[in-house]
Amino acid sequence: MQEQLTKLALRLEELETQLAQPETYGDPALLAALTRERKELVPLVETFRQYQAQAREVAELQALLADPECRDLAKEELDPAREKLEQLEEALKARLVPKDPTDDKSVILEIRAGVGGEEAALFAASLYRMYAMYAERQGWRLELAGVNQTELGGFKEISVLVEGEGVYGRLKHESGVHRVQRVPETESGGRIHTSTCTVAVLPQVEEAEFHLDPADLRIDTFRASGAGGQHINKTESAIRVTHLPTGTVVECQDQRSQYKNKDRALSILRARLYERAVQEQEAAIAGQRRSQVGTGMRNERIRTYNFPQGRVTDHRIGLTLYKLDGVMNGDLDELMDALALHQQREPSKGETEP
Repeated sequence: MQEQLTKLALRLEELETQLAQPETYGDPALLAALTRERKELVPLVETFRQYQAQAREVAELQALLADPECRDLAKEELDPAREKLEQLEEALKARLVPKDPTDDKSVILEIRAGVGGEEAALFAASLYRMYAMYAERQGWRLELAGVNQTELGGFKEISVLVEGEGVYGRLKHESGVHRVQRVPETESGGRIHTSTCTVAVLPQVEEAEFHLDPADLRIDTFRASGAGGQHINKTESAIRVTHLPTGTVVECQDQRSQYKNKDRALSILRARLYERAVQEQEAAIAGQRRSQVGTGMRNERIRTYNFPQGRVTDHRIGLTLYKLDGVMNGDLDELMDALALHQQREPSKGETEP
């Protein structure tokens, strides 16, 4: 690993030299390729340099153990230094894992209320807010594709396009059933209720990657409902697309333009059908496989948000964090980093409990 990382560090130096040459800017394709390669190498090489510095510190502390005057201080600092070195080594191993090309795709994020009635719909709204705040931290862009809102402000379902760098790579582990335990706003007796929502994260698929046969589609127009002003409710700008072979239906009414709603609906439909095709292929190769979302029942949960105890638990990796307020405000990096590392260590075990 050391030899490989040393070569990559040298390669980064070469890239920076090339990027400093005026002639590089005369070739847009070369410039884009070099910039992209440098961007991928910088985090890895920076971590490697931190690892090298930490290794030197550990070696120096070990040498001080032979000095009677410094032995006690060295002993005190050695264990934390070794622990940090191990953490950096794990981070390096994780960064060396070949990157999934799908990780850079934009996604269709779909959240649906499951078990729990109005409280489940309110929790769906809380989950949407959580992901929206995380997206803002990451500098991603959100574009609402469709929403079915309840009278109390919850969501029966909501679909949103999330665009930005590394979106699917960060969000792909969020697919599954999310369970909440809290006292609902609608509960006067102070009793804790358990509700669920389902989250699906679908990589956005270009038409060249997955072709939709127009003969397989029925496209209907209708007047949008809900908020949106006079225009959105008086013109047939809303679109419903039905994929006849599978019965899959997508509706989009958030955009004022019928054409924009149609493009968004086709994008969502393409993502759903692509995900379905991928799952069928994997099932044929690896045997029966659990779907992303399941049925929304509580026993299929991947994560529990317990408000009375202020904790969030991811059941796939047995991780519990007592920072629920931070998580609900979009502080998801610790959870996502742990899930990504778990998948890299045990890729064959999948992402859900048996």
